[in-house]
Amino acid sequence: MSMRVLAIGAGGVGTSAALIAKRRDFFETWVIADYDDARARQLTDRVDDPRFSAITLDASDQDFVAEACRTHAITHVANLVDPRFVMPIFLGALEAACNYLDTAM
Repeated sequence: MSMRVLAIGAGGVGTSAALIAKRRDFFETWVIADYDDARARQLTDRVDDPRFSAITLDASDQDFVAEACRTHAITHVANLVDPRFVMPIFLGALEAACNYLDTAM
């Protein structure tokens, strides 16, 4: 099974994760999601790898997280944002039957 990652957060942790992931071959797709579309796209441009793409995402909205997972056929969600978003991201990932990784807890 190919890993398709939804990495939520394009700040410091999200940037570090993307730059490290670029050097790896364990995944097929890495979708960088952030509430700030420009920041997500800037990180995608910086990584400069066709496996990476950017979307705008409201991490406080469980349904939006689940829909993003379904739209992009995500298998793994990486929560790379503030801990206050743990539950909506976790529940969205659960609703979409995705694996979940949380760097904050």
